[in-house]
Amino acid sequence: MSNVDVVMYTLARLGERLRVRSWTPDPGVGRVTGHQLRLLRQLDDTDPVMVGELADYLGVTPSTMSLNLKRLEAAGLVTRSRDPADRRVMNVLLTRDGRAIRDAAPPLDPSRVDALLMSMRPDDRERALAGLSVLAEAATRLDADHVRYVQALAGGRET
Repeated sequence: MSNVDVVMYTLARLGERLRVRSWTPDPGVGRVTGHQLRLLRQLDDTDPVMVGELADYLGVTPSTMSLNLKRLEAAGLVTRSRDPADRRVMNVLLTRDGRAIRDAAPPLDPSRVDALLMSMRPDDRERALAGLSVLAEAATRLDADHVRYVQALAGGRET
């Protein structure tokens, strides 16, 4: 396995094992399932996504996606509307409440992350945390390099 494969496989496996299974944003809103959170994370409040593309991306059938979106729409978290250019296509947008939930929900379940860390020997835990820090720092540098590159393409103007 290449280094790229190791990082891609390992991070995906960790994300799946440690993801939030359900989340209650506040007592008045009710519970949002982990699947609903995953769906909300694929949406935006300004750029609509087609239901079919969303179903393909998340690996579910269009009918399953429609059922999930119907529930999210009833909860006021998304809106669905027909595409004006093609009435057969249904587009989805986040509502303000949907965006607030998406942005506030933790990407991983803190109690599962804690259980994972506490299950490790202290020296393994320290090495793992140091490695994650190194990867995060490299990702930050990569993002900064990309921003500088885009700014240079734009003639040095801020983008």
